[in-house]
Amino acid sequence: MSQQSPFATTMEIPPAAAKPARVFSGIQPTGELHIGNYLGAVRTWRQQIEEGKDETMFCVVDAHAITVPYDPKDLRKNIDDLCLDLIACGLDPEKTTLFVQSDVREHTELAWYLASVTPMGDLGRMTQFKDKGEGKDFVSTGLFTYPVLMSADILLYKATVVPVGEDQVQHLELARETVRRFNHRFPGEKVSGKKPRPIFVEPKPRLSVTPRIMGLDGESKMSKSKGNTIGLFEHPDSFWKKLSKAYTDPQRLKLTDPGRPEICNIFTMHKAISPKETQDEVVANCTGAKWGCVACKKVLFDNFEKELIPLRTKREALSIEQVRQAMGDGAAKARRIAVETMKEVRQVMGLGSLAT
Repeated sequence: MSQQSPFATTMEIPPAAAKPARVFSGIQPTGELHIGNYLGAVRTWRQQIEEGKDETMFCVVDAHAITVPYDPKDLRKNIDDLCLDLIACGLDPEKTTLFVQSDVREHTELAWYLASVTPMGDLGRMTQFKDKGEGKDFVSTGLFTYPVLMSADILLYKATVVPVGEDQVQHLELARETVRRFNHRFPGEKVSGKKPRPIFVEPKPRLSVTPRIMGLDGESKMSKSKGNTIGLFEHPDSFWKKLSKAYTDPQRLKLTDPGRPEICNIFTMHKAISPKETQDEVVANCTGAKWGCVACKKVLFDNFEKELIPLRTKREALSIEQVRQAMGDGAAKARRIAVETMKEVRQVMGLGSLAT
């Protein structure tokens, strides 16, 4: 921050209002929303919407879900269920742009154009491709080019901020590099001797401050494909049954053994869901061997219930017809932006007929 000039007058000139950021993020419809999705992303999205400082856009990225073998009937159900879940969690379609990716066809059109400026070597270094493709008999081209479509999702709306976890930073950096390559290769025509205005801007990451939620097995990140999750809208009995068996501190074999909250995934969840005074109580009772792991989990379960009961109530009140209408309206809003972006892209790339 610069210091005030000694020659400044007593009249203060208000600074120019900062342009609101355009925030974009997406989530795959690969099954029920789990507590890792909620704590790591969806709850943060809701907070951003409620703050009202930024323009927000959130997308169910169904085209990303077809890069691995799937059942079309399951995908259709998963899309409906996820849309219900997101609205129940507070992503209010009246306050944000919420839509399904494939309802805006410009996503896949832009992905093809961006592929022309994306080196194969960059895609081959993506860790997610290596993880998901390793040991598989069939690996689709879509899985390899997945990051190009992710870049298109972001750049289509000229998003300036993308909320990401650490595991997605590599993909976002590819999107930023794609912006640089595209703008350099297709700068557009100069007008009145002025430097051409770039089509795309480099999106900035907004790293999640939520602690990384590990799976119930304690071995890896919570993931539906690994079967180590708890569904956000599971019945409380089922929720508790899974939580009660979750992995904790392996060195705590007896109640009299002091625990180590700093390495315990249950305490990580406490930090995400429980108030600060409860977290302090957990640390004191765990390290002092006053609570067993089951008692700690029970307190965690109670705090989850306090937050989830209103969400369950809201979800039960929603109808699929309401939700589909809301998603269609969101797609129409998103499409208006997408169409304008693609007009610019086709023009600078020399594509299309002059008649269109």
